[in-house]
Amino acid sequence: MYEMRTLEFKETITNTFLKTVSAFSNYDGGTIYFGINDEGIVKGLVDVKQSCLDIENKINDSIFPQPNYTIEVQNKDQTIKLTVKSGLQKPYLYKSKAYKRNDTATIEVDTPELSRLILEGKNIRYEELPCKEQELSFEVLHRMLKENIQIETFNKDTLKTLNLYDNVKGYNNAAALLADKNHFPGIDIVKFGENISIIQKRTTFENISVLEAYEKSIAVFRDYYQYEVIQGADRKMMEKIPETAFRETIANALIHRVWDVESQIRVLMFDDRIEVVSPGGLPSGITLEEYLSGKISILRNRNLANVFYRLGFVEIFGTGITRIKQLYEEGVIKPDFEVSENTIKIVLPVFENNLNLTEDERAVYTVLSKTMLKPISEIAPYVSFGKSKTTQLLKAMEQKGVVNMEGKGRGTKYRIN
Repeated sequence: MYEMRTLEFKETITNTFLKTVSAFSNYDGGTIYFGINDEGIVKGLVDVKQSCLDIENKINDSIFPQPNYTIEVQNKDQTIKLTVKSGLQKPYLYKSKAYKRNDTATIEVDTPELSRLILEGKNIRYEELPCKEQELSFEVLHRMLKENIQIETFNKDTLKTLNLYDNVKGYNNAAALLADKNHFPGIDIVKFGENISIIQKRTTFENISVLEAYEKSIAVFRDYYQYEVIQGADRKMMEKIPETAFRETIANALIHRVWDVESQIRVLMFDDRIEVVSPGGLPSGITLEEYLSGKISILRNRNLANVFYRLGFVEIFGTGITRIKQLYEEGVIKPDFEVSENTIKIVLPVFENNLNLTEDERAVYTVLSKTMLKPISEIAPYVSFGKSKTTQLLKAMEQKGVVNMEGKGRGTKYRIN
């Protein structure tokens, strides 16, 4: 047994565990075992009954408000199990400070995170707060409501229905995000050439309606990842990357990001992939496994998500990741999802059909897909078989028309066709 984000060991009872109680109460809960050292080795406690009283008194005297916890004595090994549940009256403070878990460490939250905890404790979202600017226009929103769901009448009642306006508080932050002009960051798009040192184009959409930023991002996508093929008298539109997958990714980035930080959604466009990085990790109450499987969805910006849903830009909430995966079911290289404490990155590769590749050939293909040209010496270390077999696989893939070989002898390099 090892320490994790929701599991901590304490060999003795010192006040340091109170920071972890604060962290568990502020977020997803967790368990602390007393009488076990950092390596997970059971040491036991001398007097478990007195230790239970000490733990209880320390929590009751030091954590405010009162956290929700249970204490159990593990009689077999003379240890104590402290289970702390996620609380409703956030933030839970120890010495007037709030804490969170960072992997297996416990750290103090920063000012923006403390503000989020305070709002969460009051059951208020940032998007629901009154916005600073109350002189707003909504021509883009009006146009899209008319085009997508045939709503002709647009007034304050429309905005009330969408939970964007209140007679007393006025416009909220969600309304500002949808307004034609606002103070919020937007989407920064960079198109690279052969490497990140070559920037072909950079476009930033900010201080405008998130609906307009969404629309313009799709237009940029089409310029680089769609093309027409003429077949006789017909023209057929081809996609290097499924547009539906890109739409889902951008919509999810806008809906689920944190908006109380001055940070852009970054869209990095390469010849072989698109990387979309949005500010804000997973919201509290959802694990990485649940996020990737689409089992549950926790909306960070529910009013904004509702507008996107009504306009038909997203389907049932929580299905975005599943839909992206489904679009690549027949592809050789799958989308990649990376989640950190402060960001979520989705990588959409250029779609390549399976092409009847074997499992080993797909492994080689995946390595090759990450660069323009590679010699055999740079491919073999990243697959589970030797240089000889890798060479044979590359020759087989060349015969299938999947791989091109350039150069001769030791200077031979391979690239995806």
